[in-house]
Amino acid sequence: MAAASSSDSEGDRAESSEASSKWLDAHYDPMANIHTFSACLVLADLHGDGEYKLAVGDLGPSGRQPCLKVLKGPTVLAESALPALPAAAAAFLMGQHEPRTPALALASGPCVYVYKNLRPYFKFSLPQLPPNPLEQDLWNQAKEDQIDHLTLKEMLEGIREKAEVPLSVQSLRFLQLELSEMEAFVNQHKSKPIKRQAVITTMTTLKKNMADEDAMSCLVLGTENKELLVLDPEAFTILAKMSLPGVPVFLEVSGQFDVAFRLAAACRNGNIYILRRDCKRPKYCIELSTQPVGLVLAHKVLVVGSTQDNLHGFTHKGKRLWTVHMPAAILTMNLLEQRSRGLQAVMAGLANGEVRIYHDKALLNVIRTPDAVTSLCFGRYGREDNTLIVTTRAMHRTFQTDLYLLRLRAARAYVRALESSLNPVSATAREPLKLHAVVQGLGPTFKLTLHLQNTSTARPILGLLVCFLYNEVLYALPRAFFKVPLLVPGLNYPLETFVESLSDKGISDIIKVLVLREGQSAPLLSAHINMPVQPAQACGK
Repeated sequence: MAAASSSDSEGDRAESSEASSKWLDAHYDPMANIHTFSACLVLADLHGDGEYKLAVGDLGPSGRQPCLKVLKGPTVLAESALPALPAAAAAFLMGQHEPRTPALALASGPCVYVYKNLRPYFKFSLPQLPPNPLEQDLWNQAKEDQIDHLTLKEMLEGIREKAEVPLSVQSLRFLQLELSEMEAFVNQHKSKPIKRQAVITTMTTLKKNMADEDAMSCLVLGTENKELLVLDPEAFTILAKMSLPGVPVFLEVSGQFDVAFRLAAACRNGNIYILRRDCKRPKYCIELSTQPVGLVLAHKVLVVGSTQDNLHGFTHKGKRLWTVHMPAAILTMNLLEQRSRGLQAVMAGLANGEVRIYHDKALLNVIRTPDAVTSLCFGRYGREDNTLIVTTRAMHRTFQTDLYLLRLRAARAYVRALESSLNPVSATAREPLKLHAVVQGLGPTFKLTLHLQNTSTARPILGLLVCFLYNEVLYALPRAFFKVPLLVPGLNYPLETFVESLSDKGISDIIKVLVLREGQSAPLLSAHINMPVQPAQACGK
Protein backbone atom coordinates (compact mmCIF):
# COMPACT_ATOMS: atom_id res chain seq x y z
CA MET A 1 0.00 0.00 0.00
CA ALA A 2 1.26 3.47 -0.88
CA ALA A 3 0.01 6.84 0.35
CA ALA A 4 0.89 10.21 -1.14
CA SER A 5 -0.15 13.79 -0.41
CA SER A 6 -0.53 16.48 -3.03
CA SER A 7 1.91 19.40 -2.99
CA ASP A 8 0.62 22.94 -3.57
CA SER A 9 3.84 24.99 -3.45
CA GLU A 10 4.62 27.47 -6.26
CA GLY A 11 7.82 25.61 -7.09
CA ASP A 12 5.92 22.35 -7.50
CA ARG A 13 3.30 23.94 -9.72
CA ALA A 14 6.10 25.24 -11.93
CA GLU A 15 7.62 21.79 -12.35
CA SER A 16 6.73 19.29 -15.06
CA SER A 17 3.67 17.06 -14.88
CA GLU A 18 5.59 14.12 -13.45
CA ALA A 19 4.31 12.60 -10.23
CA SER A 20 7.33 13.68 -8.19
CA SER A 21 6.43 17.37 -8.68
CA LYS A 22 2.77 16.92 -7.73
CA TRP A 23 2.88 14.46 -4.86
CA LEU A 24 4.89 13.85 -1.71
CA ASP A 25 5.51 10.17 -0.93
CA ALA A 26 4.12 9.71 2.57
CA HIS A 27 4.21 5.95 3.13
CA TYR A 28 4.98 2.75 1.24
CA ASP A 29 4.50 -0.74 2.66
CA PRO A 30 5.06 -3.70 0.31
CA MET A 31 4.01 -6.06 3.15
CA ALA A 32 0.68 -4.43 3.96
CA ASN A 33 -1.33 -7.60 3.20
CA ILE A 34 -4.22 -5.68 1.61
CA HIS A 35 -6.38 -7.64 -0.85
CA THR A 36 -9.17 -5.32 -1.96
CA PHE A 37 -10.58 -3.08 -4.68
CA SER A 38 -11.67 0.56 -4.84
CA ALA A 39 -15.31 0.00 -3.81
CA CYS A 40 -14.15 -1.51 -0.49
CA LEU A 41 -11.93 1.44 0.57
CA VAL A 42 -13.42 4.23 2.72
CA LEU A 43 -11.82 7.22 4.44
CA ALA A 44 -13.92 8.49 7.36
CA ASP A 45 -13.76 10.06 10.82
CA LEU A 46 -15.17 6.96 12.48
CA HIS A 47 -14.64 8.16 16.08
CA GLY A 48 -15.51 11.84 15.67
CA ASP A 49 -12.07 12.92 16.88
CA GLY A 50 -10.89 14.57 13.66
CA GLU A 51 -8.62 11.60 12.82
CA TYR A 52 -9.72 10.05 9.55
CA LYS A 53 -9.21 6.27 9.37
CA LEU A 54 -9.05 3.94 6.40
CA ALA A 55 -11.68 1.18 6.45
CA VAL A 56 -10.90 -1.76 4.17
CA GLY A 57 -13.14 -4.63 3.16
CA ASP A 58 -10.37 -7.18 2.70
CA LEU A 59 -10.90 -10.29 0.55
CA GLY A 60 -8.10 -12.16 2.30
CA PRO A 61 -5.37 -14.22 0.60
CA SER A 62 -6.79 -16.00 -2.49
CA GLY A 63 -10.29 -14.86 -1.56
CA ARG A 64 -10.20 -16.69 1.77
CA GLN A 65 -10.55 -15.31 5.30
CA PRO A 66 -12.38 -12.07 4.37
CA CYS A 67 -12.30 -9.43 7.07
CA LEU A 68 -12.84 -5.77 7.89
CA LYS A 69 -9.64 -3.86 8.62
CA VAL A 70 -9.42 -0.33 9.98
CA LEU A 71 -6.08 1.46 9.64
CA LYS A 72 -4.82 4.54 11.46
CA GLY A 73 -1.74 5.73 9.64
CA PRO A 74 0.33 2.64 8.83
CA THR A 75 -1.09 0.67 11.79
CA VAL A 76 -4.04 -1.74 11.74
CA LEU A 77 -6.35 -0.36 14.44
CA ALA A 78 -9.02 -3.07 14.35
CA GLU A 79 -9.74 -6.25 12.45
CA SER A 80 -12.83 -8.49 12.43
CA ALA A 81 -13.77 -11.51 10.33
CA LEU A 82 -16.56 -11.47 7.74
CA PRO A 83 -18.81 -14.42 6.87
CA ALA A 84 -18.58 -13.73 3.11
CA LEU A 85 -16.51 -11.75 0.64
CA PRO A 86 -17.08 -7.98 0.85
CA ALA A 87 -18.70 -6.25 -2.12
CA ALA A 88 -18.53 -2.58 -1.07
CA ALA A 89 -18.01 -0.26 1.89
CA ALA A 90 -19.43 3.19 2.64
CA ALA A 91 -19.47 5.78 5.44
CA PHE A 92 -22.77 7.59 6.08
CA LEU A 93 -24.62 9.61 8.71
CA MET A 94 -27.63 7.78 10.13
CA GLY A 95 -29.35 10.71 11.88
CA GLN A 96 -29.25 14.37 12.92
CA HIS A 97 -28.39 13.74 16.57
CA GLU A 98 -25.05 14.73 18.09
CA PRO A 99 -22.27 13.76 17.97
CA ARG A 100 -22.38 13.60 14.20
CA THR A 101 -20.15 10.56 13.84
CA PRO A 102 -20.53 8.60 10.61
CA ALA A 103 -21.39 4.92 10.65
CA LEU A 104 -19.56 2.37 8.52
CA ALA A 105 -21.56 0.06 6.25
CA LEU A 106 -20.01 -3.04 4.73
CA ALA A 107 -21.89 -5.13 2.16
CA SER A 108 -21.00 -8.83 2.38
CA GLY A 109 -23.02 -11.62 0.82
CA PRO A 110 -26.76 -11.01 1.39
CA CYS A 111 -26.18 -8.62 4.32
CA VAL A 112 -25.10 -5.09 5.14
CA TYR A 113 -23.17 -4.89 8.40
CA VAL A 114 -23.31 -1.48 10.08
CA TYR A 115 -20.69 -0.40 12.61
CA LYS A 116 -20.66 2.64 14.91
CA ASN A 117 -17.42 3.53 16.70
CA LEU A 118 -16.08 0.30 15.15
CA ARG A 119 -18.61 -1.74 17.12
CA PRO A 120 -21.28 -3.94 15.51
CA TYR A 121 -24.52 -1.96 15.47
CA PHE A 122 -26.97 -3.45 12.98
CA LYS A 123 -27.30 -6.12 10.31
CA PHE A 124 -29.64 -5.70 7.37
CA SER A 125 -30.44 -8.84 5.35
CA LEU A 126 -31.93 -8.85 1.89
CA PRO A 127 -35.45 -10.29 1.69
CA GLN A 128 -35.55 -13.94 0.68
CA LEU A 129 -36.67 -14.75 -2.86
CA PRO A 130 -39.27 -17.37 -3.83
CA PRO A 131 -37.60 -20.63 -4.89
CA ASN A 132 -37.91 -22.19 -8.30
CA PRO A 133 -41.15 -24.26 -8.16
CA LEU A 134 -39.65 -27.10 -10.20
CA GLU A 135 -36.66 -27.23 -7.87
CA GLN A 136 -38.97 -27.22 -4.85
CA ASP A 137 -40.97 -30.12 -6.30
CA LEU A 138 -37.81 -32.18 -6.88
CA TRP A 139 -36.63 -31.76 -3.30
CA ASN A 140 -40.13 -32.67 -2.06
CA GLN A 141 -39.87 -35.89 -4.07
CA ALA A 142 -36.44 -36.54 -2.59
CA LYS A 143 -37.90 -35.99 0.87
CA GLU A 144 -40.52 -38.68 0.19
CA ASP A 145 -37.81 -40.99 -1.28
CA GLN A 146 -39.57 -40.96 -4.65
CA ILE A 147 -36.37 -40.19 -6.60
CA ASP A 148 -32.74 -41.11 -5.99
CA HIS A 149 -29.78 -38.73 -5.87
CA LEU A 150 -28.69 -39.46 -9.47
CA THR A 151 -32.10 -38.57 -10.86
CA LEU A 152 -32.17 -35.47 -8.69
CA LYS A 153 -28.79 -34.45 -10.11
CA GLU A 154 -29.92 -34.84 -13.73
CA MET A 155 -33.16 -32.93 -13.17
CA LEU A 156 -31.49 -30.05 -11.32
CA GLU A 157 -28.86 -29.72 -14.06
CA GLY A 158 -31.66 -29.39 -16.62
CA ILE A 159 -33.33 -26.67 -14.54
CA ARG A 160 -30.06 -24.80 -14.10
CA GLU A 161 -29.49 -24.64 -17.86
CA LYS A 162 -32.99 -23.54 -18.92
CA ALA A 163 -34.95 -21.99 -16.03
CA GLU A 164 -35.24 -18.22 -15.60
CA VAL A 165 -35.38 -18.53 -11.81
CA PRO A 166 -31.89 -19.49 -10.51
CA LEU A 167 -31.36 -22.49 -8.27
CA SER A 168 -30.92 -22.16 -4.52
CA VAL A 169 -27.54 -22.40 -2.83
CA GLN A 170 -28.50 -25.85 -1.53
CA SER A 171 -28.99 -27.20 -5.06
CA LEU A 172 -25.86 -25.52 -6.40
CA ARG A 173 -23.79 -27.02 -3.60
CA PHE A 174 -25.32 -30.42 -4.33
CA LEU A 175 -24.37 -30.22 -8.01
CA GLN A 176 -20.75 -29.40 -7.11
CA LEU A 177 -20.29 -32.60 -5.10
CA GLU A 178 -18.68 -35.83 -6.22
CA LEU A 179 -21.08 -38.69 -6.98
CA SER A 180 -19.92 -40.54 -3.86
CA GLU A 181 -20.94 -37.59 -1.64
CA MET A 182 -24.35 -36.82 -3.13
CA GLU A 183 -26.46 -39.44 -1.36
CA ALA A 184 -25.27 -38.36 2.09
CA PHE A 185 -25.92 -34.70 1.19
CA VAL A 186 -29.48 -35.48 0.08
CA ASN A 187 -30.22 -37.43 3.27
CA GLN A 188 -28.93 -34.54 5.35
CA HIS A 189 -30.71 -31.69 3.54
CA LYS A 190 -33.86 -33.15 2.00
CA SER A 191 -36.01 -32.16 4.99
CA LYS A 192 -34.77 -28.57 5.03
CA PRO A 193 -36.83 -25.84 3.31
CA ILE A 194 -35.47 -24.47 0.03
CA LYS A 195 -34.22 -20.90 0.46
CA ARG A 196 -33.10 -18.59 -2.32
CA GLN A 197 -31.17 -15.55 -1.14
CA ALA A 198 -30.04 -12.61 -3.24
CA VAL A 199 -26.49 -11.28 -2.94
CA ILE A 200 -25.34 -7.65 -2.85
CA THR A 201 -23.12 -6.76 -5.80
CA THR A 202 -22.52 -3.04 -5.22
CA MET A 203 -23.40 -0.24 -2.79
CA THR A 204 -23.26 3.54 -2.57
CA THR A 205 -24.86 6.40 -0.60
CA LEU A 206 -27.55 8.95 -1.51
CA LYS A 207 -28.31 12.12 0.48
CA LYS A 208 -31.77 11.88 2.01
CA ASN A 209 -33.14 15.43 2.07
CA MET A 210 -30.20 17.88 2.12
CA ALA A 211 -27.08 18.26 0.00
CA ASP A 212 -24.82 19.28 2.93
CA GLU A 213 -21.68 17.27 3.46
CA ASP A 214 -22.81 16.25 6.96
CA ALA A 215 -26.41 15.44 5.98
CA MET A 216 -28.11 12.08 6.45
CA SER A 217 -27.59 9.55 3.66
CA CYS A 218 -29.50 6.51 2.46
CA LEU A 219 -27.77 3.32 1.40
CA VAL A 220 -28.36 2.23 -2.21
CA LEU A 221 -27.82 -1.49 -2.86
CA GLY A 222 -27.47 -3.33 -6.14
CA THR A 223 -28.35 -7.03 -6.00
CA GLU A 224 -27.70 -10.17 -7.99
CA ASN A 225 -31.41 -10.45 -8.88
CA LYS A 226 -31.22 -7.23 -10.96
CA GLU A 227 -32.71 -4.86 -8.40
CA LEU A 228 -31.76 -1.57 -6.73
CA LEU A 229 -32.86 -0.99 -3.14
CA VAL A 230 -32.80 2.33 -1.26
CA LEU A 231 -32.62 1.89 2.54
CA ASP A 232 -33.80 4.34 5.18
CA PRO A 233 -30.74 5.42 7.24
CA GLU A 234 -32.57 5.25 10.58
CA ALA A 235 -35.06 2.37 10.37
CA PHE A 236 -33.24 0.38 7.66
CA THR A 237 -36.50 -0.26 5.85
CA ILE A 238 -36.69 -0.36 2.05
CA LEU A 239 -37.78 3.10 0.83
CA ALA A 240 -37.68 2.30 -2.89
CA LYS A 241 -37.15 -0.70 -5.14
CA MET A 242 -36.17 -0.45 -8.82
CA SER A 243 -35.69 -3.15 -11.45
CA LEU A 244 -32.92 -3.36 -14.02
CA PRO A 245 -32.45 -5.44 -17.17
CA GLY A 246 -29.01 -6.55 -15.93
CA VAL A 247 -27.04 -7.16 -12.74
CA PRO A 248 -25.59 -3.85 -11.44
CA VAL A 249 -21.86 -3.78 -10.70
CA PHE A 250 -21.13 -0.02 -10.44
CA LEU A 251 -23.38 2.76 -9.10
CA GLU A 252 -23.24 6.56 -9.18
CA VAL A 253 -25.93 8.84 -7.71
CA SER A 254 -26.64 12.56 -7.47
CA GLY A 255 -29.37 14.63 -5.77
CA GLN A 256 -31.46 13.84 -2.68
CA PHE A 257 -33.93 11.02 -2.20
CA ASP A 258 -36.76 13.21 -0.81
CA VAL A 259 -36.34 15.90 -3.49
CA ALA A 260 -35.00 14.57 -6.78
CA PHE A 261 -32.20 12.20 -7.64
CA ARG A 262 -30.59 10.55 -10.62
CA LEU A 263 -29.01 7.13 -10.45
CA ALA A 264 -26.66 5.49 -12.98
CA ALA A 265 -26.04 1.73 -12.86
CA ALA A 266 -23.43 -0.05 -14.98
CA CYS A 267 -24.48 -3.67 -15.47
CA ARG A 268 -22.89 -6.95 -16.51
CA ASN A 269 -24.78 -6.95 -19.79
CA GLY A 270 -22.53 -4.11 -20.99
CA ASN A 271 -25.13 -1.33 -20.60
CA ILE A 272 -25.49 1.67 -18.29
CA TYR A 273 -29.01 2.51 -17.13
CA ILE A 274 -30.19 5.91 -15.85
CA LEU A 275 -33.05 6.09 -13.33
CA ARG A 276 -34.81 9.02 -11.68
CA ARG A 277 -37.04 9.48 -8.64
CA ASP A 278 -40.42 7.70 -8.84
CA CYS A 279 -39.07 5.67 -11.76
CA LYS A 280 -39.31 1.91 -11.29
CA ARG A 281 -37.48 1.17 -14.53
CA PRO A 282 -34.62 2.91 -16.39
CA LYS A 283 -35.36 6.12 -18.29
CA TYR A 284 -32.20 6.10 -20.45
CA CYS A 285 -29.79 3.41 -21.58
CA ILE A 286 -26.15 3.75 -22.65
CA GLU A 287 -25.09 0.77 -24.74
CA LEU A 288 -21.39 -0.05 -24.56
CA SER A 289 -19.60 -2.25 -27.07
CA THR A 290 -17.64 -3.95 -24.23
CA GLN A 291 -17.94 -4.59 -20.52
CA PRO A 292 -17.55 -1.65 -18.09
CA VAL A 293 -14.65 -1.80 -15.62
CA GLY A 294 -15.45 1.40 -13.71
CA LEU A 295 -17.98 4.22 -13.41
CA VAL A 296 -17.31 7.70 -11.95
CA LEU A 297 -19.51 10.81 -11.87
CA ALA A 298 -17.45 14.01 -12.19
CA HIS A 299 -19.06 17.43 -12.83
CA LYS A 300 -22.28 15.84 -14.12
CA VAL A 301 -20.34 13.73 -16.64
CA LEU A 302 -20.49 9.94 -16.40
CA VAL A 303 -16.99 8.63 -17.05
CA VAL A 304 -16.92 4.94 -17.95
CA GLY A 305 -13.88 2.69 -18.27
CA SER A 306 -14.17 -0.21 -20.70
CA THR A 307 -12.31 -3.44 -21.36
CA GLN A 308 -11.10 -1.90 -24.65
CA ASP A 309 -8.74 0.34 -22.59
CA ASN A 310 -10.88 3.44 -23.21
CA LEU A 311 -12.38 6.14 -21.02
CA HIS A 312 -15.73 7.44 -22.29
CA GLY A 313 -17.57 10.57 -21.15
CA PHE A 314 -21.41 10.57 -21.34
CA THR A 315 -24.21 12.91 -20.36
CA HIS A 316 -27.03 11.63 -18.14
CA LYS A 317 -29.14 11.23 -21.27
CA GLY A 318 -26.62 8.89 -22.85
CA LYS A 319 -24.91 11.24 -25.29
CA ARG A 320 -21.22 10.46 -25.80
CA LEU A 321 -19.03 13.53 -25.19
CA TRP A 322 -15.50 12.21 -25.63
CA THR A 323 -13.27 9.12 -25.65
CA VAL A 324 -9.65 8.76 -24.46
CA HIS A 325 -7.53 5.69 -25.15
CA MET A 326 -5.32 4.37 -22.31
CA PRO A 327 -1.81 2.93 -22.78
CA ALA A 328 -2.75 -0.22 -20.79
CA ALA A 329 -5.77 -2.07 -19.43
CA ILE A 330 -7.90 -0.18 -16.89
CA LEU A 331 -8.06 -2.15 -13.63
CA THR A 332 -9.81 0.31 -11.31
CA MET A 333 -11.30 3.82 -11.19
CA ASN A 334 -12.30 6.33 -8.53
CA LEU A 335 -13.08 10.01 -7.95
CA LEU A 336 -10.50 12.64 -6.95
CA GLU A 337 -12.32 15.58 -5.37
CA GLN A 338 -10.86 18.79 -3.89
CA ARG A 339 -13.84 20.71 -2.54
CA SER A 340 -11.73 23.76 -1.67
CA ARG A 341 -10.93 24.21 -5.38
CA GLY A 342 -14.15 22.84 -6.77
CA LEU A 343 -12.18 20.17 -8.60
CA GLN A 344 -13.52 16.77 -9.54
CA ALA A 345 -11.27 14.49 -11.58
CA VAL A 346 -11.21 10.83 -12.54
CA MET A 347 -8.43 8.51 -11.43
CA ALA A 348 -7.72 5.41 -13.50
CA GLY A 349 -5.38 2.66 -12.25
CA LEU A 350 -3.73 0.78 -15.09
CA ALA A 351 -2.13 -2.61 -15.52
CA ASN A 352 1.24 -1.00 -16.37
CA GLY A 353 1.48 0.52 -12.87
CA GLU A 354 0.30 4.01 -13.80
CA VAL A 355 -2.39 6.09 -12.12
CA ARG A 356 -3.74 8.59 -14.65
CA ILE A 357 -5.79 11.59 -13.50
CA TYR A 358 -8.18 13.27 -15.95
CA HIS A 359 -10.35 16.38 -15.85
CA ASP A 360 -12.82 15.55 -18.60
CA LYS A 361 -10.49 14.32 -21.35
CA ALA A 362 -7.51 16.48 -20.28
CA LEU A 363 -4.68 14.56 -18.61
CA LEU A 364 -3.71 16.33 -15.36
CA ASN A 365 -1.14 13.97 -13.90
CA VAL A 366 0.51 10.55 -14.15
CA ILE A 367 1.71 8.66 -11.07
CA ARG A 368 3.93 5.62 -11.54
CA THR A 369 3.76 2.74 -9.05
CA PRO A 370 5.86 -0.47 -8.71
CA ASP A 371 3.17 -2.76 -10.15
CA ALA A 372 -0.39 -2.99 -11.49
CA VAL A 373 -2.81 -0.83 -9.49
CA THR A 374 -5.69 -2.73 -7.86
CA SER A 375 -7.48 0.00 -5.88
CA LEU A 376 -7.54 3.78 -5.40
CA CYS A 377 -8.91 6.04 -2.68
CA PHE A 378 -8.56 9.83 -2.31
CA GLY A 379 -9.50 12.06 0.61
CA ARG A 380 -8.49 13.06 4.11
CA TYR A 381 -6.33 10.54 6.01
CA GLY A 382 -5.39 11.20 9.61
CA ARG A 383 -5.34 15.01 9.63
CA GLU A 384 -3.87 15.38 6.15
CA ASP A 385 -6.08 16.52 3.27
CA ASN A 386 -5.64 15.42 -0.36
CA THR A 387 -4.19 12.00 0.38
CA LEU A 388 -4.12 9.33 -2.31
CA ILE A 389 -4.02 5.69 -1.22
CA VAL A 390 -3.00 3.10 -3.80
CA THR A 391 -2.76 -0.68 -3.51
CA THR A 392 -0.86 -2.74 -6.07
CA ARG A 393 -0.66 -6.37 -7.09
CA ALA A 394 3.02 -6.79 -6.07
CA MET A 395 2.34 -6.65 -2.38
CA HIS A 396 0.05 -9.65 -2.73
CA ARG A 397 2.77 -11.83 -4.26
CA THR A 398 5.45 -10.63 -1.82
CA PHE A 399 3.24 -11.19 1.16
CA GLN A 400 2.11 -14.63 0.00
CA THR A 401 5.71 -15.88 -0.06
CA ASP A 402 6.36 -14.66 3.47
CA LEU A 403 2.96 -15.89 4.63
CA TYR A 404 3.67 -19.42 3.43
CA LEU A 405 7.03 -19.37 5.18
CA LEU A 406 5.39 -18.13 8.37
CA ARG A 407 2.76 -20.86 8.23
CA LEU A 408 5.44 -23.47 7.62
CA ARG A 409 7.42 -22.28 10.64
CA ALA A 410 4.28 -22.20 12.78
CA ALA A 411 3.35 -25.74 11.72
CA ARG A 412 6.83 -27.02 12.54
CA ALA A 413 6.76 -25.30 15.93
CA TYR A 414 3.34 -26.80 16.62
CA VAL A 415 4.56 -30.30 15.78
CA ARG A 416 7.58 -29.83 18.05
CA ALA A 417 5.25 -28.64 20.80
CA LEU A 418 3.10 -31.74 20.46
CA GLU A 419 6.08 -34.06 20.37
CA SER A 420 7.64 -32.50 23.45
CA SER A 421 4.29 -32.09 25.24
CA LEU A 422 4.51 -28.33 25.55
CA ASN A 423 0.72 -27.81 25.56
CA PRO A 424 -1.30 -28.38 28.77
CA VAL A 425 0.10 -31.65 30.22
CA SER A 426 -0.02 -33.49 33.47
CA ALA A 427 2.82 -33.25 35.96
CA THR A 428 1.47 -35.77 38.49
CA ALA A 429 1.40 -39.07 36.57
CA ARG A 430 1.45 -42.23 38.72
CA GLU A 431 1.37 -44.46 35.64
CA PRO A 432 3.37 -44.32 32.38
CA LEU A 433 0.80 -41.93 30.87
CA LYS A 434 1.00 -38.65 29.02
CA LEU A 435 -1.93 -36.26 28.51
CA HIS A 436 -2.34 -33.01 26.62
CA ALA A 437 -5.44 -31.08 25.55
CA VAL A 438 -6.45 -28.98 22.55
CA VAL A 439 -9.37 -26.51 22.62
CA GLN A 440 -10.89 -25.49 19.26
CA GLY A 441 -13.67 -23.11 18.28
CA LEU A 442 -14.84 -19.52 18.71
CA GLY A 443 -17.69 -20.21 21.11
CA PRO A 444 -20.16 -20.53 22.63
CA THR A 445 -19.46 -24.24 21.92
CA PHE A 446 -15.85 -25.40 22.02
CA LYS A 447 -14.41 -28.74 20.93
CA LEU A 448 -12.11 -30.25 23.57
CA THR A 449 -9.75 -33.04 22.48
CA LEU A 450 -7.71 -34.97 25.05
CA HIS A 451 -4.68 -36.83 23.68
CA LEU A 452 -3.85 -39.72 26.02
CA GLN A 453 -0.77 -41.87 25.47
CA ASN A 454 0.68 -44.94 27.16
CA THR A 455 4.41 -44.22 27.36
CA SER A 456 5.46 -47.68 28.55
CA THR A 457 7.42 -49.91 26.18
CA ALA A 458 5.43 -53.14 26.42
CA ARG A 459 2.60 -53.03 29.00
CA PRO A 460 -0.94 -52.07 27.91
CA ILE A 461 -3.17 -50.14 30.31
CA LEU A 462 -6.91 -50.70 30.75
CA GLY A 463 -9.73 -49.88 33.17
CA LEU A 464 -9.25 -46.09 33.15
CA LEU A 465 -11.83 -43.31 33.47
CA VAL A 466 -11.63 -39.61 32.51
CA CYS A 467 -13.45 -37.15 34.78
CA PHE A 468 -14.00 -33.39 34.35
CA LEU A 469 -14.23 -30.90 37.22
CA TYR A 470 -15.61 -27.50 36.18
CA ASN A 471 -17.77 -24.55 37.23
CA GLU A 472 -21.32 -25.54 36.26
CA VAL A 473 -22.36 -21.86 36.21
CA LEU A 474 -19.91 -21.13 33.40
CA TYR A 475 -19.76 -24.38 31.42
CA ALA A 476 -21.82 -27.38 30.43
CA LEU A 477 -20.45 -30.74 29.22
CA PRO A 478 -22.55 -33.56 27.74
CA ARG A 479 -20.75 -36.11 29.97
CA ALA A 480 -18.82 -35.45 33.15
CA PHE A 481 -16.85 -38.68 32.75
CA PHE A 482 -16.36 -41.54 30.31
CA LYS A 483 -14.38 -44.76 30.00
CA VAL A 484 -11.01 -44.95 28.27
CA PRO A 485 -10.35 -47.82 25.83
CA LEU A 486 -7.40 -50.14 26.13
CA LEU A 487 -4.21 -48.08 25.73
CA VAL A 488 -1.64 -49.82 23.53
CA PRO A 489 1.96 -48.70 24.27
CA GLY A 490 3.18 -45.86 22.10
CA LEU A 491 -0.14 -44.96 20.42
CA ASN A 492 -1.86 -41.60 20.80
CA TYR A 493 -5.61 -41.85 21.64
CA PRO A 494 -7.70 -38.71 20.91
CA LEU A 495 -10.75 -38.44 23.19
CA GLU A 496 -13.22 -35.77 22.04
CA THR A 497 -16.02 -33.95 23.81
CA PHE A 498 -17.71 -30.54 23.65
CA VAL A 499 -17.82 -27.68 26.14
CA GLU A 500 -20.61 -25.10 26.01
CA SER A 501 -19.96 -21.67 27.50
CA LEU A 502 -23.02 -20.49 29.47
CA SER A 503 -21.81 -16.98 30.28
CA ASP A 504 -22.09 -13.95 27.99
CA LYS A 505 -19.96 -11.71 30.23
CA GLY A 506 -16.63 -12.51 28.57
CA ILE A 507 -15.17 -14.49 31.51
CA SER A 508 -13.40 -17.85 31.50
CA ASP A 509 -12.26 -20.46 33.99
CA ILE A 510 -10.14 -23.59 34.31
CA ILE A 511 -11.47 -27.08 33.58
CA LYS A 512 -9.64 -29.80 35.49
CA VAL A 513 -9.17 -33.23 33.89
CA LEU A 514 -8.60 -36.31 36.07
CA VAL A 515 -7.59 -39.76 34.84
CA LEU A 516 -8.71 -42.41 37.34
CA ARG A 517 -8.57 -46.18 37.65
CA GLU A 518 -11.90 -47.93 38.18
CA GLY A 519 -12.56 -48.49 41.86
CA GLN A 520 -9.96 -45.94 43.02
CA SER A 521 -10.52 -42.34 44.12
CA ALA A 522 -6.98 -41.02 43.81
CA PRO A 523 -6.23 -39.74 40.27
CA LEU A 524 -3.42 -41.30 38.29
CA LEU A 525 -3.06 -38.19 36.15
CA SER A 526 -4.40 -34.62 36.21
CA ALA A 527 -4.27 -31.56 33.97
CA HIS A 528 -5.64 -28.01 34.03
CA ILE A 529 -7.13 -26.52 30.84
CA ASN A 530 -7.35 -22.75 30.52
CA MET A 531 -10.53 -22.18 28.51
CA PRO A 532 -10.54 -19.24 26.04
CA VAL A 533 -12.76 -16.23 26.54
CA GLN A 534 -15.84 -16.36 24.33
CA PRO A 535 -15.66 -13.48 21.78
CA ALA A 536 -18.36 -10.84 21.47
CA GLN A 537 -21.59 -11.88 19.77
CA ALA A 538 -22.05 -11.03 16.09
CA CYS A 539 -24.12 -7.96 15.35
CA GLY A 540 -27.82 -8.52 14.76
CA LYS A 541 -31.05 -6.63 14.41
